[in-house]
Amino acid sequence: MGALAVADVVQRHQAWRLFTCIWLHAGVFHVLANMLSLVFIGIRLEQEFGFVRIGLLYVISGFGGSLLSALFIQSSISVGASGALFGLLGSMLSELITNWTIYANKLAALLTLIVIVIINLAMGILPHVDNFAHIGGFLSGFLLGFVFLIRPQFGWVSQRNALPGRATPSLKPKHTMYQYVLWVISVILLISGLTVGLAMLFHGVNANEYCSWCHYMSCFPGSKWSCKSQQVSCMMNQTGNVLDLTCLSNGKSNDYILSNDNPSVIQNLCNQLCS
Repeated sequence: MGALAVADVVQRHQAWRLFTCIWLHAGVFHVLANMLSLVFIGIRLEQEFGFVRIGLLYVISGFGGSLLSALFIQSSISVGASGALFGLLGSMLSELITNWTIYANKLAALLTLIVIVIINLAMGILPHVDNFAHIGGFLSGFLLGFVFLIRPQFGWVSQRNALPGRATPSLKPKHTMYQYVLWVISVILLISGLTVGLAMLFHGVNANEYCSWCHYMSCFPGSKWSCKSQQVSCMMNQTGNVLDLTCLSNGKSNDYILSNDNPSVIQNLCNQLCS
């Protein structure tokens, strides 16, 4: 129904699922919790920066969260706006950094934001929570904040509002040099990261093969819960690039046209068939 299913994204070329999953939720509590968070975080940002910039930031952050999730969690279906919401949190942090000179109580605001982010990311190590979407959304939003949420420095605003004919000190530029530097670096990192991530995804790469401990970032085993997913297996018969799979647990079968025969891709198809 539009959820993030990696096998459909890669094998059936349904890349739109990287966007549509942002607007789907797993239940009433899930959607209410996310929308309540959106009200508290989104209204302030939208009032200050406008719905166009915040809307773009929200959607791109959600896409970044979906992309990182698809690279690491390939055997489960994922839905929710959490990646986009974490993007808004990340943008609040970068907005504070890039507009540092115009804020009072800077350190208090910075520490408060960092604590909120750490607490929310820590909750992501519980089972059935897609923390990779949170992390991907946060990183995307953090970089986007340097691009979309840049403000004029205080001295420039003061001289612009000065009375006509009144002497003013030496003219200040609208933005500082470090704001421009952060803008350029963020654009380069964001475009590079999304491009590399998409290339890896559509080549059937499972990022867990390159990071053996990363799965702990989404679920850390504890005494009250387990992170082990139910193992599934399929009987397969391949003729050319056509793969016939039959799930041994429920008897379902289906044919797939393979663009590559990467074992992780075949396992993802089996997981989807048996789910």
